[in-house]
Amino acid sequence: MSALPPATPSKRIWSSAFLHQKRSMIGLAGMIVLVGMGEHMAERFLPLYLQQLVEGSTAVLAIGLLAGMDDLLSALYSFPGGYLSDRLGTKRALLFFNALSIVGYLCVIFIRSWWAVLVGAAFFISWSAISLPATMDLLSKVVPKNRRALGVSVVSLVRRVPKMLGPVVGGACIALWGVEQGVRMAFILALVLALAASVLQQRFITDDSKDAKAAEASPSRLWREMPGDLRNLLWSDILIRFCERIPDAFVVIWATRYVLHPVSEFTFGWLSALENLTAVVVYIPVAYMADRFGKKPFVLITFLFFTCFPMVLLYSRSLEPLIAAFVLRGLKEFGEPTRKALIMDLAPEGRKAAMFGLYYLVRDVLVAFAAFGGGLLWSISPELNLKVAFGFGVLGTLWFAWRGRDLMVQPAELDSSTNAKQSNGEI
Repeated sequence: MSALPPATPSKRIWSSAFLHQKRSMIGLAGMIVLVGMGEHMAERFLPLYLQQLVEGSTAVLAIGLLAGMDDLLSALYSFPGGYLSDRLGTKRALLFFNALSIVGYLCVIFIRSWWAVLVGAAFFISWSAISLPATMDLLSKVVPKNRRALGVSVVSLVRRVPKMLGPVVGGACIALWGVEQGVRMAFILALVLALAASVLQQRFITDDSKDAKAAEASPSRLWREMPGDLRNLLWSDILIRFCERIPDAFVVIWATRYVLHPVSEFTFGWLSALENLTAVVVYIPVAYMADRFGKKPFVLITFLFFTCFPMVLLYSRSLEPLIAAFVLRGLKEFGEPTRKALIMDLAPEGRKAAMFGLYYLVRDVLVAFAAFGGGLLWSISPELNLKVAFGFGVLGTLWFAWRGRDLMVQPAELDSSTNAKQSNGEI
């Protein structure tokens, strides 16, 4: 039996690169599941916990503040998340974000007060938002350009695991120990999971601190660096999010109270589950095709699904049409991972995390006004609410169809880029 030929330097480089990519992706996926489990099994039940701590109007005020903080901080944390990723390197930044969550958990565990919940929430409630730029930056480093949509789709699927399992574990804690003790026990478990996630990510994610660069702390200066193609995607995305957010809070009211043949709250629950299932089913096939044939067509189709939902909902007056409407609502995730991958493609090299954070800062701050406007429109007429939402969707879709641009990765370009990174030891 002849011996196997010795590995060539090229093969050793490919093997090392693949190993680093695989380890980093394992660390990233494990972190998302562990921290996400803690986030969703504890945070979801905070309104019940606040009701136990205070009564009457104070409880309502505290719950309202908590909800407002979630929306506001999700918008404001994106930019510093990108800045710190550039400044510290992805690995150190993710460790710092986990440490912030742990501080928030400790506030709730050891201080039995409604104000401690709000202070703690400022540290942990928007972990997903502050860590998203670093997550996307890590993906851009370990996933080849022609597989980015697929990589983002896998991360999106992984994020749904704690979203589904976390509330089940949190509910079990409340069933065993009651609301107050059960929520605190859920936060203790969240603390343990966050510590485990920190160990896992430090063990598996490749250290890139040597690549940390001078980060731009000024959003206005960074805005001037944003390419025009990325701005066009941002403007169309803002219009599409107005289409989504204007009716979003009122969909449950429309389905369970307003239509000619209303459905029960339980039926609305499984309609929502159908929406999530639809999203999960389309993630991977769409990502594969987007990486193969270009991202713009799939993002454009996604915007069309966003646009059509309010109008389909308007004419859904019984269960059967509502089923079709919620399947359509699930299809709005058709190209969402592809859109995130397109942001990474369009963002300049060396600024991907910061540019991703700036993109979400601008988008989410502006879109926060859509919910307020949606309430005013609904008070005038539910039909007007849905029609105005549809109008914003049409504008966003047309803008992206006209001004949106894709970056097709040519095989020669991909090969030369990959070889350069390998020779420099970047992957």
